[in-house]
Amino acid sequence: MDVLWDRGEPVAVRDVVRALADRDLAYTTVMTVLNRLAKKGFVRREAGEGRAWYYAPVASREQYVARLMLDALSLTGDRETALAHFAQSMTAPEAEALSQALDER
Repeated sequence: MDVLWDRGEPVAVRDVVRALADRDLAYTTVMTVLNRLAKKGFVRREAGEGRAWYYAPVASREQYVARLMLDALSLTGDRETALAHFAQSMTAPEAEALSQALDER
């Protein structure tokens, strides 16, 4: 996902393999992971030139992290208490950003 987010445009499997060259991953392994991410709705797949498929994230990194945070909140039986603990752990700038976001609702 980091490769897709960093590129900011649809990316072919071969480009992801090149970006992850230090991990020595097989082309088919990367293709399988991207296809699974597409089936789960995390990336969209679109036809490119020739037989290549291109992949792009359906949400920004920040939207994805927000989704993870909401998923984590669903694990508690007391969302308000969990949110209070989260808010108490925030820095002042983070609290200000959250306050501004809530004001914009």
